[in-house]
Amino acid sequence: MRRYETTVIVDPDISDDKRNQLSERTKDLIASQGGLFVNADEWGNRKLAYEIKKKPRGYYVCLDFCGTGKVVDEIERNFRIDDKVMKFMTILIDKDVNIDAVKEEMAKAETERVEAAKAEAEKAEAAKAETEKAEAAKAETEKAEAAKTETEKAKKEQAAEKQAAALEAATVSADETSSEETVSDTAETETAEESQTDDIKDGE
Repeated sequence: MRRYETTVIVDPDISDDKRNQLSERTKDLIASQGGLFVNADEWGNRKLAYEIKKKPRGYYVCLDFCGTGKVVDEIERNFRIDDKVMKFMTILIDKDVNIDAVKEEMAKAETERVEAAKAEAEKAEAAKAETEKAEAAKAETEKAEAAKTETEKAKKEQAAEKQAAALEAATVSADETSSEETVSDTAETETAEESQTDDIKDGE
């Protein structure tokens, strides 16, 4: 059995679902012809060296598989009649491939993919936890600042109340003192008048 690599340029304007359907159909075709599908490496949208079907860009997919020349012929026949496929090219990688070795390679690649996905998920969780921690710390700081501001406001209000009370007390005291002085002045005036009256009587 041989190992091949087929690079396919797909219409960049089709949906992801249609592109996935094309890939799945190709996988099934390889399996139905006794081949082994190894991997599909999606390179994504890229600018073309020249326009194909009046399109300046294409979506590149590289298919890695094992099989006979019959598998290649059937794949390319399907690509020719599929209007979603703009261009394709197949190259021979290995004339006599060890299928068991390829399967081990696939298993290793899958394990690495799973571990990478797990590491990425853990990284995302750690980043999320760190963000939540930072937000919690920020909220706590804001809460403490708000409490501090409220305490300072309460102290200022208490100080203002004390100052107002002291001013009021001083005003009342001043009013009482002024009243007492007025009463005293009135009494002295009355005493003086009485004394003058007595003097006048004595003179008569």
